[in-house]
Amino acid sequence: MTEHSSRYGSTASAPASGSTRWDVRRLNLPSPLWGSNGVAFGPDGRLYAAQFLAGQISAVDPATGDVETIVPMDGPVQSPDDLAFGADGSMYITDLVPGRVWRRTPQGEYRLVSDEVQVPNGITCIGDRLFVNEMRMNGRLLELFPDSGRAPKVLTEGLALGNAMQLGPDGHLYYPHMVTGQVWRIPPDGGTPEVVAEDVHEPVAVRFDRGGVLMVLSRGRSGIVTRIDLHGTGSRSLVTSGLVGLDNAAFDTENRMFVSSFATGGITELHPDGRTREIVPRGLDGPFGVTVDLGGTVYAADHYRVAGPESRAADGTDEVTTHVLRPFAHGITADNGLLHLTSQYGEVTTYDPERDTTRVRAAGLRRPTGIAVRPDGGLAVAETDAGRVLALDESSELDESREGDGAGHDTVTVLAEGLDQPVDVAFDAAGRCYVSDERRGAVLGIEDGRAETVVAGLDAPQGLAVLGDEVFVVETGSRKLRAVSLTTGAHRIEAEDLPVGLPPGTGSRTDPALFTHGMPGVPRQFAGLAAAPDGSLLLSANGEGTVLRLSPREGATVHRAGVPGGEESP
Repeated sequence: MTEHSSRYGSTASAPASGSTRWDVRRLNLPSPLWGSNGVAFGPDGRLYAAQFLAGQISAVDPATGDVETIVPMDGPVQSPDDLAFGADGSMYITDLVPGRVWRRTPQGEYRLVSDEVQVPNGITCIGDRLFVNEMRMNGRLLELFPDSGRAPKVLTEGLALGNAMQLGPDGHLYYPHMVTGQVWRIPPDGGTPEVVAEDVHEPVAVRFDRGGVLMVLSRGRSGIVTRIDLHGTGSRSLVTSGLVGLDNAAFDTENRMFVSSFATGGITELHPDGRTREIVPRGLDGPFGVTVDLGGTVYAADHYRVAGPESRAADGTDEVTTHVLRPFAHGITADNGLLHLTSQYGEVTTYDPERDTTRVRAAGLRRPTGIAVRPDGGLAVAETDAGRVLALDESSELDESREGDGAGHDTVTVLAEGLDQPVDVAFDAAGRCYVSDERRGAVLGIEDGRAETVVAGLDAPQGLAVLGDEVFVVETGSRKLRAVSLTTGAHRIEAEDLPVGLPPGTGSRTDPALFTHGMPGVPRQFAGLAAAPDGSLLLSANGEGTVLRLSPREGATVHRAGVPGGEESP
């Protein structure tokens, strides 16, 4: 695998083209996988990895690290989370968000096995038999019958978020309760389930090695694997891998353990002593929103975490630092040592990196995306699915009467409404607010509750940033960066062929429900943009998993962020 292997193709030698005013460079290497979830070895000896965020499944050659897409993102499967192979070579897939289980035959044909499973996740085959569990509270473990048309058989209920499971050497099915920190087992023909292990660290997957040792993977930041000897004393030992957000594992014929990560992607071989060997590079799942603090530290909202490029990464690392696991982070902005975040599933939060604390600012919003700090210190948020831009101001107590506005501990007011699909917000040095409207194809200026068009005719504008007297916007449809003068209205293309959005030639993805049975659905793509204090721009290249820095070339005018019309030579 080349060091620039990319989701956009076999190689990606340059992150942009057509720029005469900017030097464009990656702050981290591209990531081939949009996260990695369920993994299983196929009949051809390759390791198949489900990618929930991408809606696709790839096959990985463990000897070379080569990645081939097998189940494309524009096919019938929307959000694959786990997979297993049957005795005839068929691939069975849990499609989590729409609640479906699929069979992909060895000939590549897709057949719906069931749409009666709610939030299907863990899946395993025992010969010709197929078992699935549900990742929800009071979930079920079921046997499905792909060829007979019989209704699913419920083996047990009451799962506290099920996930990856496997048949043990004693003939029982073993599965985790993610919420309660337990591992359970049950006979495949049904019976009374029993607890096998308690107080297991954040269990996400149950696996057995070739010797019958139980391995329980942790979804936490430390990458803990708990080894439990079921045959002897029941003793435990812990392996701390440092792999953030483990998701699943598979053992090859030589008993080598390969693990996936929902938080960092990639495929890694994990040795019994905790040593790791990278097979497919880890990196960013998105990224989505991007920001930089006054000290120059770059942060990205990466759906499951707050992360950032690590320019001084040591050999063998993924060149990305995980600052905190923060589920569903999409918009982000830094201010006075704090990070303000949006979740597309309704929350606005403030994270204090020094104290490692999080405070909810608002909840119940309809897919908030872009976020910016207002000149008075409050926050502005683009509430995408409500067509509004909101202002958040700290208040001393919760105003329960404002529940309809999604108010948490902040006072929430409406800056503008009646927009089509606002995505990002930014302010100039004079305090004027600007918003990108993806569906309208425009950048709008907001003043006194009115939205006036600054520039129209754009192709799916998303990320927005202001430098001096220009506003910069990422057009994800045409994959261009455009600059617009706020004084004359003149605009020009700053860079083209940006790796944002879905790869060229990929059909449009279905946008499933935001929640299914209380569980979050597949997020909408968001290519963020931020202005740095030194006059550079930071762009989240979510098509390849990098953050790009655009620095003015020698002789080009540099606009300092936050200085109206201010400029100085490099």
